[in-house]
Amino acid sequence: MKTDEIIDKMIAYLVNEDSSLKNYVIPNETLKKRLFLRGLINLRAPKPIDEEFLKLEDELLQRELKQKNIIDEKDIEPLYKNMGLCLCDITVLKIEAIVNAANSSLLGCFIPNHSCIDNAIHSEAGIRLRLKCHEIMNGEEEKTGSAKITRAYNLPSKFVIHTVGPIVLNKLTRKNCQDLEKCYFSCLEIAREHNIRTIAFPAISTGVFHFPKEEASKIAIETVLKYIEEYPMAFDKIVFCVFTKEDQAIYERLLKNKGSNL
Repeated sequence: MKTDEIIDKMIAYLVNEDSSLKNYVIPNETLKKRLFLRGLINLRAPKPIDEEFLKLEDELLQRELKQKNIIDEKDIEPLYKNMGLCLCDITVLKIEAIVNAANSSLLGCFIPNHSCIDNAIHSEAGIRLRLKCHEIMNGEEEKTGSAKITRAYNLPSKFVIHTVGPIVLNKLTRKNCQDLEKCYFSCLEIAREHNIRTIAFPAISTGVFHFPKEEASKIAIETVLKYIEEYPMAFDKIVFCVFTKEDQAIYERLLKNKGSNL
């Protein structure tokens, strides 16, 4: 089946199951139609879905995955101890586990085609990820600083570890810093419990949660460093995966400074 046909079938299914979508104008161009499909999936509540739809989604996402430039964690050189740095989209990273900076529902972002990491991870993993998170959470809210683990489904990683970072409202507080430290600690703990040897972290809370980047980077590195000093055999590689050159420069400076102080 051609990719266009798969997209058309998936859109038709989603529109037919929800009468409120019938007034939307479906684009004709393939790229716009693909974005439209992603938006519909972002909007969809976690409810039962036909297995045939999931097969179509798997086929589409796996085709798209083959066309991407996948980055293998083996090609990322450590900058200090076993900590590496990568400027990339975390959804193209081939590693055992990636960390998702999630919202408290753990169900992903419901804003169509939003640019946040939560939206990207759920969109590239597929609907099964939202369904699994819904099953795990059972209507509860995840506490800030804690973590849950799921399969990664159609992502090149094997697992996704979901953590809820602190929201900085006005000025940075001590509790904000403690909660961010808990995020990194909880993710490392759950990874170690599942014998995960390689893990990638985004810059948790530094986007729409407004945590200052310099302070967040220091907390990330110091928390990871404390953990690997306590459990030196637990991880082969820990990657800080950043999305902007500004973040890259901060992490690079901090990690290299650590190395130069040896």
